[in-house]
Amino acid sequence: MRNINVGKSVAGVIAGLVMAALAVWGIMHVIAGMAYVTTDDAYVDGRVHAIASKVPGMVLKVHVTDNQPVKKGDVLIEIDAADYQARVKEAEAMLAAQAARVAEAQARVEGAQASFNVQAAVFKQAKLDQARAQRLFSQGVLSKEKLEKALTGFDLAQAQLAAAQEGIMQARSTVMLEKAQIETRQAALEAANLNKSYTCITAPADGMVTKKSAEQGNMVQPGQPMMAIVALDDIWVTANFKETQLEHVHVGQHVSLRVDTYPGRVFSGQVHSMMAGTGAAFSLFPPENALGNYVKVVQRIPVKIVFDKDADKAHELRVGMSVTAKIRVKEE
Repeated sequence: MRNINVGKSVAGVIAGLVMAALAVWGIMHVIAGMAYVTTDDAYVDGRVHAIASKVPGMVLKVHVTDNQPVKKGDVLIEIDAADYQARVKEAEAMLAAQAARVAEAQARVEGAQASFNVQAAVFKQAKLDQARAQRLFSQGVLSKEKLEKALTGFDLAQAQLAAAQEGIMQARSTVMLEKAQIETRQAALEAANLNKSYTCITAPADGMVTKKSAEQGNMVQPGQPMMAIVALDDIWVTANFKETQLEHVHVGQHVSLRVDTYPGRVFSGQVHSMMAGTGAAFSLFPPENALGNYVKVVQRIPVKIVFDKDADKAHELRVGMSVTAKIRVKEE
């Protein structure tokens, strides 16, 4: 009987120690948990470049396939450029014709200037003849008829000189107008060349081709999406934390990231920034609390988390992968 009581006492002590250890472990776990905030409402995010045509036309050739890696500047799609090349030639011809008109107008200015020089000489002589005739007439040597002819010649020369001067002004004005047309024709040529350049669509960044819909022979319109380029070298995590979790979250804090695709792998990162509002505030139809009955709902605020430079690069990440983010808000 005594042995039984001793056994029960030992068992009770052991049970008590186990319960105490569990209590201590639980308390330590709770304290440690207070140093972190966690959410599984997170996903890998990145820059997705939508590829669309700026000009209408027929797809002449597609140089890439789905999920193909590309470098910035690689040719993705060629659109038939025959029509745009013809417009370039037309614009070049119109520019050349306009340049010829400018040269012709400048030649008219030179001709008008030469005519003015002649009329200026004639006017100078007529002025001398007028003065001489008036002097001789006052001396009684010259008849009144010849004096009147000298005066008329002077008036005629003066009028012709004014007309020649007006001709110069008109010719110069024509040159200015023709030169203005040169700028218009030059702009048209530049626009034609620009539209022609749009027929060769290149990759805007390094990345991977996805959502390719363009096929050879397709007719495309401006703004029509044909594929997308995902820049996998510039990705981050968007984690939607509850507003009640963000009291102690700030930029630069360490974050542990677990991606569902790679169980057991932990990626490291840090808090980059927080969105200026909740996800609901920027939705297509934000809630209007002034209407109907109000029900308080805990909101979520997107937090941008960037990967550390020495993160695990052996495991490739894709935009949209599910992530569990754990931010250390206090030092343990």
